Amino acid sequence: MDRQNVTLSLPKALLKQAKIVAAQEEKSLSELIREVLRGKVEQQTGYQKAKERHLSLLQKGLPLGTKGKSSYTRDELHARP
Repeated sequence: MDRQNVTLSLPKALLKQAKIVAAQEEKSLSELIREVLRGKVEQQTGYQKAKERHLSLLQKGLPLGTKGKSSYTRDELHARP
């Protein structure tokens, strides 16, 4: 995988905390940032894929065993005793 160097501007306190987290996980700061970004991207693309899948199901409809026909009329469904 090709890599591209980037320059980030972070608050000093955040950078210090991130270095501590990276050290605790025995990772480089770059590796920690890569993992966080990858997780965010995967979460977003996973959400988008799930949304598209569910919208597709709504378009097609779900099989309810009626084969598109109702055995009741509207009046029968809304009749009051």
